[in-house]
Amino acid sequence: MSDTASPDGFPYRLVATDLDGTLLRSDETVSPRTRDALAAATARGAAHIVVTGRAVPWTRHILDDLGYQGLAVCGQGAQVYDAGAHRLLTSVTLDRQLAGVALAKIEAEVGPLYLAASRDGLDGEVLVGPGYAVQGTLPATPFTDASDLWTAPLNKLYIQHPTLTDDELCEAATRTAGGFVTVTMAGEGIVELLPLGLSKATGLSLAARRLGMKAADTIAFGDMPNDIPMFAWASHGVAMADAHEELKAVADEVTSSHDEDGIAVVLERLLG
Repeated sequence: MSDTASPDGFPYRLVATDLDGTLLRSDETVSPRTRDALAAATARGAAHIVVTGRAVPWTRHILDDLGYQGLAVCGQGAQVYDAGAHRLLTSVTLDRQLAGVALAKIEAEVGPLYLAASRDGLDGEVLVGPGYAVQGTLPATPFTDASDLWTAPLNKLYIQHPTLTDDELCEAATRTAGGFVTVTMAGEGIVELLPLGLSKATGLSLAARRLGMKAADTIAFGDMPNDIPMFAWASHGVAMADAHEELKAVADEVTSSHDEDGIAVVLERLLG
């Protein structure tokens, strides 16, 4: 528990929530109960920061729908976004030469990959190559020539494999290319190659600093291995009931699922 609780008695000054599988229900909405719990926490002096693997173009419409005006950490920590001002405050891009080396090493180990890439910027496209299965109905631009991937700055690459599971692909990519890129798993079918050393904790620490807050002030909610660095940084990490086992293993507690108001269950208890 934080030693610097909000003045109104809520034990944390910062509530950091992942988006998919955590704040969002399966239908990509936020329940009234969770909205109310977050509003009650902010009324008691806490700030709420969304911390998501989605880059800004795949996040902005959700934040606008929520009426969210604060800072958001997007792109696995690559982007700090001011939702109220619709302005990108910081952005970290992938070294394309290192990424190319990493891809070559991974494919030498496991065979050809299906590829997608997230371009940098407020309106950066997600490019999707042959065979790559986009999760959900998010907008994407198809490409057929792999050289198109490298023509503009990127936040990340997405990789899929025709036969390996996400866990197997993530392990193989980390083992063969972990010295060139950070490899993380953000959800079903979502294995990503990021700038080396980048994580959600990187972006969250930058956003928290802008708000005058620190790790000891923070409770974090998540569901996938890409949330592990955020849990390590925060004072208290809460995994959803249907979270990946790797995240549950490092969580301070496990709450209900994202479809059962898991965030609200914890916040309501803390609010008393």
